[in-house]
Amino acid sequence: MAPEPSKAEEQDVVADSNASAPEQMRRAREAAGLTLEEVAARTRVPMRHLAALEAGDYNALPGTTYCAGFSRAFARAVGLDEAALVAKVRAEIDEMGGLGQDPYEIEEPVDPSSVPPRYLAWVAAVLVLLFAGGYAIWRMQLNTPPTDEQLAAEERTETRIADPVAPPRAAVGVAPRGPVVLTAVNEVWLRVYEPDGQRLFEGMLAKDERYTVPDNARNPMILTGRPDALAVTVSGRAVPPLGTAERTISDVPISAAALLSRQAGQDNEDAAPAPPAPGSPLNAGAGPAPRAGGH
Repeated sequence: MAPEPSKAEEQDVVADSNASAPEQMRRAREAAGLTLEEVAARTRVPMRHLAALEAGDYNALPGTTYCAGFSRAFARAVGLDEAALVAKVRAEIDEMGGLGQDPYEIEEPVDPSSVPPRYLAWVAAVLVLLFAGGYAIWRMQLNTPPTDEQLAAEERTETRIADPVAPPRAAVGVAPRGPVVLTAVNEVWLRVYEPDGQRLFEGMLAKDERYTVPDNARNPMILTGRPDALAVTVSGRAVPPLGTAERTISDVPISAAALLSRQAGQDNEDAAPAPPAPGSPLNAGAGPAPRAGGH
């Protein structure tokens, strides 16, 4: 087994600012005695992206933001200056003419699965056609006069007066408690942090991997590009998703109180009775109040 390099030797190896960013990353990794697999395990960045980054194959990565984010994670894992390495990578990409701009400028490791494959364009086209067909059928039904049987059924339905639905009572004197557990239904990158910027967790979660928010966290919030890839539970009870795949979310509260309050608001909206239609018998049968003492 080769002897480990001394600190002075490591500094000589990685301090050459004239070396390219990929060369600096490779030297620093070798000086730290790490393999690409070990760096991937530390950063939770897929090894194929790290290999492309260390080889200087920026075109194999999804975009400039991804290159910068992966470089920052690589530098942190091997002890390089994060800001200097990211600046070097961006400069080299600019010299190549750029790789295009991502829709969200987040200089951190982002979820590689959020890059949409080409077949999604075909799926979107099919969905648009289905939506257009459904809309046409709906318009056709609106313009078709109802049959006598439909009118009779509607009259029977309108004469029934439903009992008002009582809104659910909120628990009195019971403080919402956790634990809050985030479970990855797909591979996803996320950051959990407090309002003052203190990071509680940052990295990739593999499918079915879980992260439990600390009980002593102060108003924890989340940032992720794939909120739909996370299942959230409070004390084992599932709560509504944090968002959809269409947009990145940030500064979204994920304390037990915030999540349960959010679910209660949605439940109240679902349980609220619809007001009677203007032409319903409830409104049509109500006449003006009689005058007292009039002739």
